[in-house]
Order: sequence, then structure tokens, then C-alpha cells
Amino acid sequence: MDKMKDVMLSPLKIIENEKGNIYRALRVDEEAYEGFGEAYFSTINFNQIKGWKKHTNMTMNLIVPVGEIQLVLYDDRYNRNHFSSINLGQNNYQRLTVPPQVWMAFKGLGSELNLLMNISNILHDPSESENMDLDKLAYSWG
Repeated sequence: MDKMKDVMLSPLKIIENEKGNIYRALRVDEEAYEGFGEAYFSTINFNQIKGWKKHTNMTMNLIVPVGEIQLVLYDDRYNRNHFSSINLGQNNYQRLTVPPQVWMAFKGLGSELNLLMNISNILHDPSESENMDLDKLAYSWG
């Protein structure tokens, strides 16, 4: 993933247990923690794309504990036509911290359930985000 201002990618710990593993998500003592508003899950079907969305105040902490999802970021504040992409899932278990003012879209890569978790610093408020049609930005999803 290309470095983008204020975007953080943090490796996450998987604690193995014979009865079922524990997947760490976010701790209060980590740099990415900016307070707690809410946590929610979103699913994305195989080969489907959701986005573009930009929050004006929310910091998102995105984790994919099940399946695999391609996350694409676009930051038009600093560098036009510059995209950053990463695939997250059980084989690349990391947390992507996305600050306000960065556009995001994501695509389901797993053929089964693809589950995205967002731990945000504020409560979800539809009035603090913007949406844009997928075809408005020239990104090649392959």
C-alpha cells in the first residue's frame, strides 16, 4: 500500500487457541485509537463494489476478520489521481486506519462471506459523509 497522509496500516495479532482463535482489533493504548463512537460490520458479496464514500469527521479503523476485501483509498486533498489499494483478510490480518477527508471504496474478493468491521471514533451520522458514484473516479478494479 502506498503511503498516504495520516493513513496507517497496523499488523494485528492473532492469538491461536485450539478451540478457536482470537483476532485482536484495536486497543486504547495504540496510536490509531482516537476515541470510541461505535463499531459496526458490513458485508460485501464476491466481485461487488461499495463506494466511493468520504467521511468529513469520522476516523475509521477497518478490519477484515472473515473473507478477503480489496480496499481502495483516494485522497484528493494532496495528490490528484493517486490511489492506494490493499487486500485485507485472514491471510493479511491488519487494521487500516483511514482519517477524515479520504475517499474509500471496497470490493469483495472472497467467494464466501466477506466481513468488514469498522471501529469509528464517532457515532455514524449520514450528514457527515459524502457519496460519489463509482464511475466518477477512474480506478481500474481489474
